[in-house]
This record gives sequence, C-alpha cells and structure tokens, in this order.
Amino acid sequence: MLGRSTFGLSMWLLKWLSVKTVDRFLLLAARLVLGDTSKYGLHRPQLGPLELKSLSGKTPVLDVGTLAKIKSGDIKVRPAVRRIMEHGAEFADGTVEEFDVVILATGYQSNEREFFSEKDGLPRRPFPNGWKGRNGLYAVGFTKRGLLGASLDALRIAQDIELCCKTDENCR
Repeated sequence: MLGRSTFGLSMWLLKWLSVKTVDRFLLLAARLVLGDTSKYGLHRPQLGPLELKSLSGKTPVLDVGTLAKIKSGDIKVRPAVRRIMEHGAEFADGTVEEFDVVILATGYQSNEREFFSEKDGLPRRPFPNGWKGRNGLYAVGFTKRGLLGASLDALRIAQDIELCCKTDENCR
C-alpha cells in the first residue's frame, strides 16, 4: 500500500497503537487507495485484517492486478458457488451459468464432498496428488506446504490444462 508492505507498516504501527486502531487505519487507507470494492462484488469482512488473522487464521489478500481486471470487466465476480456442474455452476442466488473452465475461484473452504473431506475441508488425496479432482476440478493451496506447495499445484494444473487443450478441440 502506497509503495510499502502493509505487513511491515502494520508491525511498525503496532509498536504504538492497538490492533483495533491499526486495523481502522489499514481499512481507511485501503478504501482511499482501492476505492469502494463492494460495487464490484468484493465485500470487506466485518473485522479488520489483523483481527481477522488473529481470530481465524485467514489473511486478507487482494491482488491489485486482479482488481484492475475486475474493474475493467475482464473478470466477473459472481456470488458464492452453490455447486459445480458438468458444464457450469449454480450460484447461491440461484443463477446458473455455463463455463468451459473455471480458472479463478477463491476461498479457503469447500463444500464439494467428492474432492474435499468433510472433516477438515482439505482434498481427500494427500500431497502431492491433492490438486486434481474429477471433471476438471482443481485445487491450489490446500497442501499445507505454503507457497512452494501452491506453486507445485499450480504448475501441475497448468500442465494438465495444456494437455487437455491439446487433445480436445473444444478447448480453444
């Protein structure tokens, strides 16, 4: 934010200010820099980023390159996915859309029970094989191996999609 690491800025501010005060500052600064992201379908959590991380372990991340694509309309934000179907998805608001491929889906927990375990929400197949499910369902970042595990998953998925596209004329 403003050319600085928000983590570094947060840690520096926490030397003198409370978590709630630093969170308020971070949220205000984000609003000034990024604008109102809710009009693009990106709603902010009720808690500030530091309190959210402390209570839930979740780290709020927003890639500004992705945000620019959302603002331009190149990426469409949709409501929560109720279910993935063979040729598309049904959303929480009841709408159904067809897709050839879902290439950007975010979240830390899934309700898809064939691929993910109900117990812990992680892929049923352990690392290094937990990245691929049936019918083109992929998962990145569920390996509990940090960025290295996520990057290995992403590479395998990209290679698998490339292989599928080379063998399927509909994938162009």
